Amino acid sequence: MKRTGRAVNLFLDSGAFSAWTQKTTINIKDYIAFIKEHEQRLVLYANLDVIGLGGKTPNEITAEQTLRNQKIMEEAGLHPLPCFHFGEPEKYLQYYVENYEYIALGVAGNSGNVLIPWLNRCFAEFICGDDGFPKVKVHGFAVTSLKIMLRYPWYSVDSTSWALTGGMGSIYVPRFKNGTWVYDENSWKVAVSSLNPKMKDAGQHISTIPLGEKQVILDYIHSKGYVLGKSEFKDVKPGYQLAENERWAEGKPMKKEENGKLTLDRSAKRKVEVLVEKGVSNMYQLRDELNIVYFQDLERFVPAWPWKFDKQNIQNGFDGLE
Repeated sequence: MKRTGRAVNLFLDSGAFSAWTQKTTINIKDYIAFIKEHEQRLVLYANLDVIGLGGKTPNEITAEQTLRNQKIMEEAGLHPLPCFHFGEPEKYLQYYVENYEYIALGVAGNSGNVLIPWLNRCFAEFICGDDGFPKVKVHGFAVTSLKIMLRYPWYSVDSTSWALTGGMGSIYVPRFKNGTWVYDENSWKVAVSSLNPKMKDAGQHISTIPLGEKQVILDYIHSKGYVLGKSEFKDVKPGYQLAENERWAEGKPMKKEENGKLTLDRSAKRKVEVLVEKGVSNMYQLRDELNIVYFQDLERFVPAWPWKFDKQNIQNGFDGLE
């Protein structure tokens, strides 16, 4: 995949959930200033939502503070995407649906078995009209489940799973049936990294899965313009200087002193990875690119917005989706 170097438009998340998990705060004045500095590049930016005040889960306090931040940003001349979270009073969702054209739902940290009833109610009672079509555009923060993506008429969703999956050494591969890549079923998540510990486990890595499945995965990789790649490994003596297309395959060797303190073992050999051919097996950047391609293809599979949410089947799980 060629890198064009062209400018891209961005959707800015405030980072409130990450800040909350890291027990830090974001100053709304700083957030407003950052948006104004980069506004020409931003097609959309979220309100500075509030999480965790008055308890571990969003509630009346967080909802009211989030709405207050929405008004502060609007008074500063901005037009942030309003945010409503799982656990907050529904009157705030109703307010956003009645007063905005584009809103966001925050679902991070909740499993599907609690999200489904909540999302059913959000879409059936507030977001969608009597005809089942959405009255507003809806963005889903941290929506990673394929079943949830396909069940509700989202306008947009976001997730970091593509980067986390690539960083952990794996790629997404769609199912292959009757000569076609299928996107309405859960994909394979295939470990391909040359440094992945699953290489030693039968059936857990592309190097140890059955040849038939391996060929399908390779066909997908090649069809998108990528290669698996090839690495070789060697042990080197202390003081070795890396050559071009080489990198350390393991951390610095450590040894435990008599007092229990760990120190660098300068006499130990160290393993080096030689990148014979760069590909998804030895370049996380290429895994990230390929995972983005998967989600771009998945996006083209989803019906064009707006599409109808079947209110009559909200008690039927995922409407037959497996």
